[in-house]
Amino acid sequence: MDWFPIVAGTFKGLALATAMFFAIKWHYDQGKKGKETERRALFRSAGKIAAVFALAALAVSLLTFFLLSRVSLNLTLP
Repeated sequence: MDWFPIVAGTFKGLALATAMFFAIKWHYDQGKKGKETERRALFRSAGKIAAVFALAALAVSLLTFFLLSRVSLNLTLP
């Protein structure tokens, strides 16, 4: 019964290492296809996501400040 964790752990490690190798290889091969045309689209979409996140964070902080001021909580810094 003491040998099972060793065998199972070794098998799990080998299976995960093999899967990670092939996943990295596949992504690397996919990245070599049409790299220049996708780079501009990638930066544009990353910029849009960053802008949406910044606006969402601002909206949540303003909403929180408004709600806390409406329930008369003290919002001053010490």
